[in-house]
Amino acid sequence: MKIAIVNDCVPFIYGGAELLVDNLKTKLIENGHKVVIIQIPFHSHPPSKILEQIVACRLLSLEDIDKVIAFKFPSYYIKHPNKVLWLIHQFRQVYDLWGTPYQSIPGTNSGLKIKNFIIESDNVFLKEPKKIYTNSKIVSSRLKQYNNINSEVLYPPLLDPKRYFFREYGNFIFYPSRITKIKRQFLAIESMRYVKTNVKLIIAGNPDSGEELILIKKLVEKYNLKDKVKIIAKWISEREKINLFADALASLYIPYNEDSYGFVSLESYYSKKPVITCNDSGGTLELVKGGVNGYISSSSPKELAKIMDNLYSNKKIAKKLGIAGYEKLISMDISWNNVVSKLLNK
Repeated sequence: MKIAIVNDCVPFIYGGAELLVDNLKTKLIENGHKVVIIQIPFHSHPPSKILEQIVACRLLSLEDIDKVIAFKFPSYYIKHPNKVLWLIHQFRQVYDLWGTPYQSIPGTNSGLKIKNFIIESDNVFLKEPKKIYTNSKIVSSRLKQYNNINSEVLYPPLLDPKRYFFREYGNFIFYPSRITKIKRQFLAIESMRYVKTNVKLIIAGNPDSGEELILIKKLVEKYNLKDKVKIIAKWISEREKINLFADALASLYIPYNEDSYGFVSLESYYSKKPVITCNDSGGTLELVKGGVNGYISSSSPKELAKIMDNLYSNKKIAKKLGIAGYEKLISMDISWNNVVSKLLNK
């Protein structure tokens, strides 16, 4: 079968969604299919350009393709008679992020027109796919709440979870993720002001912009945290990431209202390390259970610091929670066999 995987892309930005697309291509090829990834350049600034990009997606034609698997806004507007959607997220700025600091579109008359146009387009064109899967319950619930459209959750697996392993419960908390405001690395750094033990924090990820990196570096300098916080401002290799997970005390994943549990959570649990997240971090709460396989904090730096100190001082607890997280994953059967079977309607 000839399959086109269609996703939007912001040039020079690579994150979990892009990794998922690459992994899906690998697995579909392993199953004997011919696969091409089609990346549609997308940028939401200025907001007026969004409408043009929606129209551009509708004008695209994919001939000689047997099946289309689409992901994010606005790539899922592409026309094809055999289209399935694995929805990572819609344009959240006009949905659940409207009225928050992450809104990005102004609440002016022109901004409201853009918002309404996007919602109306979703209401029409999201009825085209033969099936809509989402990467989490929270994405499915948003789609139902805002557009009254049903979907099925299909959890994304890691490409090769067997590569992850445990070595020790070390002295640092590991936060690997794209460095951007909504991932709240700034909150992680602020929490290090209040730790009372010798626990450290390692942040690793490619910054969305130079401004994002400057912001968190300034926080480290402002609070004199150079001995407590290490920032690796790049997309680290799989080998480096796996080794950091193997040596970490725990992982930290505290985005604001995330679309999924995040690959960080999977990687952490396959390394038998507990996950620390926040009660407003969205999809992470589908996997992390407070006091069972990790900790759920408020978005308070002091509370996060207290949790880090507790794990540092009680590594037996870290071990217990980490093993419970690993066992939870095994019981959920988050597998590529399941993903491929459903996306191809087998």
